[in-house]
Amino acid sequence: MSSSSSSSSCNNIRESSGACLRGCSPLVSGLLDPRPGDPSAMSETALFRRNFVASTVSSLLADSRFTNHESLPSSQDSFASFTRTYLLYDRTSRIDEIRATEYCHLGSRGGHVCLDYVGLGLFSYSQKLSGNFGGLASSPLDPAFFEFSLRSVELSSWISHGVQESEFEAKIRRRIMSFMNVSESDYAMVFVPNQASAFKIVAESYAFQSNGRSLLTVYDHKNEAIEAMVGSSKKRGAHERSVDFLFPSMRLRSDKLKKTLLGNKGLFVIPVQSRLTGSHYSYLWMGLARENKWHVLLDASALGPKEMDTLGLSLFKPDFLVCSFYKVFGDDPSGFGCLFVKRSSMESAFRGYKPSKSIGILTLRPAGQELGSGELSTDVVSMAATRTNESEIEEIEAPVKISEPMTSEDRPVEGEELELKGLDHADEIGVVLIKCRMRYLTNWLVNALLTLVHPGSDDKLSLVRIYGPRVRFERGPGIAFNVFDWKGEKIDPTFVQKLGDRHGISLSIGDMDNIWFCSKKHEEHERLIETGTSEHFRGKESRRKKNKNKKIEFEKGLKVVSASIGFLTNFEDVHRVWEFVARFLDADFVEKERWRYDVLNLKTVEV
Repeated sequence: MSSSSSSSSCNNIRESSGACLRGCSPLVSGLLDPRPGDPSAMSETALFRRNFVASTVSSLLADSRFTNHESLPSSQDSFASFTRTYLLYDRTSRIDEIRATEYCHLGSRGGHVCLDYVGLGLFSYSQKLSGNFGGLASSPLDPAFFEFSLRSVELSSWISHGVQESEFEAKIRRRIMSFMNVSESDYAMVFVPNQASAFKIVAESYAFQSNGRSLLTVYDHKNEAIEAMVGSSKKRGAHERSVDFLFPSMRLRSDKLKKTLLGNKGLFVIPVQSRLTGSHYSYLWMGLARENKWHVLLDASALGPKEMDTLGLSLFKPDFLVCSFYKVFGDDPSGFGCLFVKRSSMESAFRGYKPSKSIGILTLRPAGQELGSGELSTDVVSMAATRTNESEIEEIEAPVKISEPMTSEDRPVEGEELELKGLDHADEIGVVLIKCRMRYLTNWLVNALLTLVHPGSDDKLSLVRIYGPRVRFERGPGIAFNVFDWKGEKIDPTFVQKLGDRHGISLSIGDMDNIWFCSKKHEEHERLIETGTSEHFRGKESRRKKNKNKKIEFEKGLKVVSASIGFLTNFEDVHRVWEFVARFLDADFVEKERWRYDVLNLKTVEV
């Protein structure tokens, strides 16, 4: 195959007939679902994916087991093997150039590793330092690009009748809608502080009272935004339901989900993939929900850059879409969220309900500009708008008036464009290469972690337990795991996170939820309880008479460490994570660091 045809296939998602280099599927890197009713396409895809898994597993030598951190291959040797396994990785070198020139704070070898960040920033780090955002410059001493004020407006009225916006807002909105591959004729978009506020606005506007509609959510982890949405929905009469996940693979219980979708209707909230475990959920669930008269809210917060350009998501148009954008990857994560509402869904979604005006819709204005007539400063929500865990904003009782539109003097000069380099860089690289790179790095790290075993253990006691998919072609970039000592006892995830931070590696922690233990995993379940893995165990369970499966509920979830592979992550980053986790094979290292941790009385990192 010629290099020109390979380049064409990998740069244009719709040109899917050509074959790509190893690691890039003949069906456009596996980004698209197989053609319905085409057995040959499904067979070809299945074969390719099996080969991908086999290649990944052998990338660290077949049947490799490492019992000492000093026995790990060097970063250089590992990278040589990595690039031999994933030939297409070299084609992503432009990302390394962007990282070196625009995100110097991430550094190279020895720099800070940021794997606690999900999403994409609007701007590059260099823009923050320079204060130059194109069309509107900011002082380098005060590099903020925009500020917020609040609108008090009812969502359906906003969408139906519109609210006058400034040219500044209009340019940002149009750029984001273009990046998300969302048509202005199909959707209306509003700015919100974060994911939680978007979910809450939908919950307060949706007609749950109509025919006893339900709220059905698909989340394998604790999510404060979902909890806020559930709380608001229940107050309005919604029947709340959630999908269960099988432990430890965290595969959703498809039988229960299908039964629920067929027997109810209402609002179906689903991410394409879990931001915690990387579990991927088929587009077919959204199609089944639509066929059975559900409204669909697609949570795109955990999607990788440009994934809305993939064929499945570009063809399926959810009723609601939520995403988030932030300033700088790995640095100041302040920013805002976006809520998209499908115009044609307005009547059926909001029918018969007249909600009060929503607190949470934002107006954007250039930084340093004085508030207009009727605007209210967001000092009452600024903390919520910039928190990285996207927790629920507090209720605001103060009366808020609709802000006045900006005058012509406040607007950028006509013809000048606002430069959003974070989005520009992702557009430049494209969805195929971005997704291939993230897939390679994620699966390599999963495989590398699974090669670590405690020395002297007859049963090869693994150092790391992965929750969710292991090495798998179709998985998201989130990796949920825990580290266990030589006695098989779980090491506190917060301790692992804190220690990682001292080694220049930022990891996050999360709480898995809606876990279902099968009877065949009963022995494993008991061992988890004995070793303290199921902390906060509440003992509440439900049984199915036929096979005695158990659903175990945790008061605060099952705490895990999480690493998220991002757009700018490179091989050095994932290799350093592997080296760091391997240090836990040394019992003396663990005890020494645990003693230091206890003495210093370190507190939990807010994530």
